[in-house]
Amino acid sequence: MRRIRIAIVNSKSFGEYSSAVEELRRIGDVSRISVRSDASGGELASRLDGFHFVIASVTPYYGREFFEGNKSVVMIVRHGVGLDNVDLEAAEEHGVAVARVPGRIEREAVAEHAITLMLLALRKTYQAIEAVRRGGWRARSRFVGWELGSRVVGVIGFGNIGSRVAEILVRGFGSKVLAYDPYVPEERIKSVGAIPADLEELLASSDVISLHAKLTKENYHMLDEQAFRRMKDGVIIVNTSRGELISVQALAKALAEGKVSAAALDVVEGEPIDESHPLLEFENVIITPHIAAYTREALRGMDEFAVRAITAYLEGEPVEGLVVAPTKPRKIL
Repeated sequence: MRRIRIAIVNSKSFGEYSSAVEELRRIGDVSRISVRSDASGGELASRLDGFHFVIASVTPYYGREFFEGNKSVVMIVRHGVGLDNVDLEAAEEHGVAVARVPGRIEREAVAEHAITLMLLALRKTYQAIEAVRRGGWRARSRFVGWELGSRVVGVIGFGNIGSRVAEILVRGFGSKVLAYDPYVPEERIKSVGAIPADLEELLASSDVISLHAKLTKENYHMLDEQAFRRMKDGVIIVNTSRGELISVQALAKALAEGKVSAAALDVVEGEPIDESHPLLEFENVIITPHIAAYTREALRGMDEFAVRAITAYLEGEPVEGLVVAPTKPRKIL
């Protein structure tokens, strides 16, 4: 058997807070590879020719063209929970296993960041800090905000992270939380003190809306112009899930019209973005660069998961977080 080759693709954080790279080097040869976020499948297939395992970040997209063009990769391990940049059907057809980080590893970090964004938006904290930097201490009357406990918060998506956000809001702040997730039993939602709601009710009744849904073909741009029209005037939008859940054009229009009083986002469609992005024209928009899971604890856990997944695969043991287990897996040549 050839020596195992492992590619860490577009993930600068991998191994920064753990010994994962050193552990992988005991298994085989490890290379860090950077590609354009919009790299074509053919380009990606060529760059990863000869590699057996890929530790994948949020970009690029591993689509059908990649799987048809690359014959060496036997497993993709997502360094994160999202799988929207991997064509799972194509992976199965070509015998490539796919695993992702179990939600529990990022749960606390992302939930904390979502709450942080809510507080920043409600209390206008970022704008107040910037005002002081510009000598505007006496402008503090501009920064009267809201207490989180007095707000109705709508949580869309009640999985690992959404449920933790709801739990913190209910038990920590005393917020009224409406939760929408058609795949979660109402009893599960009620168990943390949240109130099950359909999407229409949530949009119409929430002061703050926090997105925690997986990205699918069905919920792409779930917050579009029509959805914003159904919301309360002055609603606050928080997104730590996937940027594609929100139409940027529709959000910009809602901000300009005052329908949305603030948006606090960790993800944006088409990321990475630069300083010319239209949402950055609004003072009441806060955008962080997809760092919700960036705590030392979460990153270390993600690294350790990737090492365990590759080791287990090589040893023929069950792989935690396995999403695609091909009926005809590729052999390592």
